Amino acid sequence: MADGEWYWCLEHHAVEPYEGCKSENRLGPYPTRDAAEGALDKVKARNDQWDREDEDYEGDADSPSPVGG
Repeated sequence: MADGEWYWCLEHHAVEPYEGCKSENRLGPYPTRDAAEGALDKVKARNDQWDREDEDYEGDADSPSPVGG
């Protein structure tokens, strides 16, 4: 483990060091504790961006239809 690896635990809703919960229950690693604390904000921002991109793609009449759609 490198010094400064921090994780956001999805089970406990808290920042943990490497020695915390199983990796399947957490996000990371992040380089700092503060970065790990902002993990859910980063996930939300990415999801919002992807949703906007999907809406833009689906609204483009010149775009091919999605596979199976």
